[in-house]
Amino acid sequence: MSNDPIPDRPAVPTPVAHTPPPGPSTGVKLAAEAMGTFVLVFGALSTALFASDFGTGANGSSLGVGFLGVALAFGLTVLVGVYAWGPISGGHFNPAVTLGLAAAGRFAWKDTIGYIIAQIVGGAVGTTLIVLIGMFGPTGWLSSAQDSGFASNGFDEHSPGGFGLGAAITAEILFTAIFVLVILGVTHKTRGTANAGIAIGLTLTLIHLASIPIDNTSVNPARSIAAAIYGGVDALGQLWVFIVFPIVGALLAGFLQKALFDSRAAA
Repeated sequence: MSNDPIPDRPAVPTPVAHTPPPGPSTGVKLAAEAMGTFVLVFGALSTALFASDFGTGANGSSLGVGFLGVALAFGLTVLVGVYAWGPISGGHFNPAVTLGLAAAGRFAWKDTIGYIIAQIVGGAVGTTLIVLIGMFGPTGWLSSAQDSGFASNGFDEHSPGGFGLGAAITAEILFTAIFVLVILGVTHKTRGTANAGIAIGLTLTLIHLASIPIDNTSVNPARSIAAAIYGGVDALGQLWVFIVFPIVGALLAGFLQKALFDSRAAA
């Protein structure tokens, strides 16, 4: 036998565990929700207040964008927000959506309050800046906009088409439920689509096209609160409908999604 020493074996490197980088902080997520809701409210309600009924041209044609333009403004602003800030916060921009996602098991209930506060603040900043612009507008523009409700939601005499309370309640429940079901479907972790933002934006556009004549379309309590702040006593008096029933629709959609499509039987 050889007495030569056994050569040292090369040391085997110890595997290094790679921890994923931390996600956005809570503060950053809340800022993203506030910013997205601000863009939604500021952009869409600016369209409704400044551009929807601008007047007539020399040949008698309308210069305003009408209901179609307002509907597109809501859809486009939420689409932009989803792609810009969705990767940070999830892109809710709507208290009803936040609660619907929680009901579906897609969002932590403990985080809903912070999101909702951020959304309400973002929306209120949006309408406040519209007021600031209006202060430097034509004489009487701001007071006229406020007297007409400041694009607030409403029923009976405050409905664009004269629809009553029952119609507003039914529309808000159904259209919000549809909106939340679409969001839950297109953002599903296995069945979702990379084009979720487009689907969400087009759905919101469709909802506005169908329901602006009913109650000026809420499906978003933050949008309704933001407008009612400057819409006068009547808008504030009817605001409860556009807080309560979008939330009811969203919760129904969340629980329905969880029971039908995200249960073990559907997995």
